[in-house]
Amino acid sequence: MGVKTDLRNALHSAMKEKNNVRKNAIRLALSAIKLAETEKGLEKNTELDEVKMFGILQKEIKIREETIAEAIKADREEMVEPLNNEIKVLKEFLPSELTEKELTEEINKVVSELHATTIKQMGLVMKTVIEHVQGRASNDRISRIVRNLLSPK
Repeated sequence: MGVKTDLRNALHSAMKEKNNVRKNAIRLALSAIKLAETEKGLEKNTELDEVKMFGILQKEIKIREETIAEAIKADREEMVEPLNNEIKVLKEFLPSELTEKELTEEINKVVSELHATTIKQMGLVMKTVIEHVQGRASNDRISRIVRNLLSPK
């Protein structure tokens, strides 16, 4: 079963349970996926692959995390809890995150395969690592570790 199918099934369950927070978070995720499919110009019966859907879910989570940070700065504490609840709902549909150690090992393996030694090769390393981890780590985490590995000491 795909992520999109899981989201649709969860939406139906949330509607039956009258769980508005869950329902709204899932609807937003489905609409973001639908928008991405429309922008890609996909045929009516084709879907994005799982990795791209995971990327969209991670993007939605990141947007909510940034909104939480802004809400805290603006002293709008009432916005924080609903956004945190939405983040929890969206994280249910992502694969389990790689630990820092596992991610570093994966990045080291890619760096050695590509013989990358300078920060100029960061884009190539990032692209390859993102394909390897398939949504199990955010691009921010990958970028931070790759930058640390390739930066001159």
